[in-house]
Amino acid sequence: MYRSHTCGELRTEQIGSTVTLSGWVQTVRDKGNLIWVDLRDRYGITQIVGESDNATEEVMNSLKELGREFVVQITGTVSQRSAANPNIPTGEIEVKAEKVEVLNASKTPPFTIEDDTDGGEELRAQYRYLDLRRNPVQDKLRLRNKVALETRKYLDSQDFLDVETPVLIKSTPEGARDFVVPSRMNGGQFYALPQSPQTFKQLLMVSGFDRYYQIVKCFRDEDLRADRQPEFTQIDCEMAFVEQEDVLTTFEGMIKHLFREVRNVELDETFPRLTYAEAMERFGSDKPDMRFGLEFVNLNSVAQGKGFSIFDSAEVVLAINAEQCAVYTRKQLDKLTEWVKRPQIGAKGLVYVKCNEDGTFKSSVDKFYSQEDLKEWAEAANAQPGDLLLVLSGELDKTRKQMNELRLHMGDELGLRNPNEFKPLWVLDFPLLEWDEESERYHAMHHPFTSPKPEDHHLIDTEPGKVRANAYDLAMNGVELGGGSIRIHDRELQSRMFDLLGFTKEEAEAQFGFLMSAFEYGAPPHGGLAFGLDRLVATMGGSESIRDYIAFPKNNSGRDVMIDAPSPLDKEQLNELGINLQPKAVTE
Repeated sequence: MYRSHTCGELRTEQIGSTVTLSGWVQTVRDKGNLIWVDLRDRYGITQIVGESDNATEEVMNSLKELGREFVVQITGTVSQRSAANPNIPTGEIEVKAEKVEVLNASKTPPFTIEDDTDGGEELRAQYRYLDLRRNPVQDKLRLRNKVALETRKYLDSQDFLDVETPVLIKSTPEGARDFVVPSRMNGGQFYALPQSPQTFKQLLMVSGFDRYYQIVKCFRDEDLRADRQPEFTQIDCEMAFVEQEDVLTTFEGMIKHLFREVRNVELDETFPRLTYAEAMERFGSDKPDMRFGLEFVNLNSVAQGKGFSIFDSAEVVLAINAEQCAVYTRKQLDKLTEWVKRPQIGAKGLVYVKCNEDGTFKSSVDKFYSQEDLKEWAEAANAQPGDLLLVLSGELDKTRKQMNELRLHMGDELGLRNPNEFKPLWVLDFPLLEWDEESERYHAMHHPFTSPKPEDHHLIDTEPGKVRANAYDLAMNGVELGGGSIRIHDRELQSRMFDLLGFTKEEAEAQFGFLMSAFEYGAPPHGGLAFGLDRLVATMGGSESIRDYIAFPKNNSGRDVMIDAPSPLDKEQLNELGINLQPKAVTE
């Protein structure tokens, strides 16, 4: 037996007991005749003491030779600690060492294994197995485990059945790029790794499994950022014989359950709902952060037609009212202007209006607008003395996106985005299709199996751009936690959808013939939703990045720098697979 107790388990009740602990050496403090060792495992820290007055010379020498991160086994007697440490659960006791055995020595780690480490992100990623020993990282993975466990409990209580779906599937042209896997036994042919189990969960509905779920790995070969990974985990769910309201009610219940059981947070009784059109008009985002205001105000009617060509030529003039920010200095306003002009935001400039305490106005466009004009702006934005209007203009979609970024930035600057406050929101009635200028055709905004709203069916052939999807997303704190839709379940409507997306009959049959065929054998009405587990856990943990909630994440280039993947294959493997690399593929 390597241990009788963990390093976080002992309390005053065990004083006088002989125990055996195993773990990693956190620190060693050597005062000659008195040595303290902090011994750590994932459960906590216990202080080990060696005193020359009552420990053998062998024990004292063994303790002196210990280094950071040595793996050791120590047997001793639990004693009252003379100076209690209130910061740890084991702070009232210590173990007087009687036997010390080094199970494995350690090189000096490349960074300190402490809560506040001195290791940079790249270094910690290279030695991720060491980074995972740190409490903050372990706490995040404990949170992930708890969320997954409570998810399974809730879905099981709602009669959902956990069903595994294949990982090696057929490549499809919609959505992000597929990761592909060559088949040795079927030369010249490839599997794809699933971007989601979408078609399989629909087939399960056809098969009569009316409530399915899976906590499943998905793969997308797309550009990465803080909240994206090439492989990620979904809580994937599907239900038969349901309408939209059934799905929303079920998964609203799941999110409430998770926050109650995992975070001890009671969410609002009913989550608010916005249509996609409303969300874009008010916030410029289909996942708006509802923890604070700063809603968009359209100034077209009061700002245009006054001779200021930048506004007069704009499709839209939008403002946000930053309350009590008229105290911003010129230097702060110039900094904001430079911020919105960065390439990743793309605005050409920023107009401001200070609403002074004396009822006057100071603006960066004073020579074009009178005090009466600016008063109309303030009234439109419900601005009071002391407030600050920030104004952007240009093309509608671009300006909305830019103003959304500015709104979130101001939310951060003003401390309005409390990571321990959670504001969920359903966004409904997305467009079914979006036009792609490059390919000059429509693409499915979600995926090609999303059902159009029944009341919009008459627009499919005449005005497809106006058709709304029977789709819904759950957003929280500016993050899309999950999304789904009521699916198409009959062959005729699915064929029309493929036509809209530019598939030939032959292409549709080659790619999705198995699903179309299944629809001819009594497919029930069905719909579902998938949550990004990584994003959900990160949001519950108050973080913007998902990486620390994944045991072994990739970096922004999609590389695992710990195991150095991806990596080249040797010629023998390539030849066996019948793959001949082009020079460009080798050098990229």
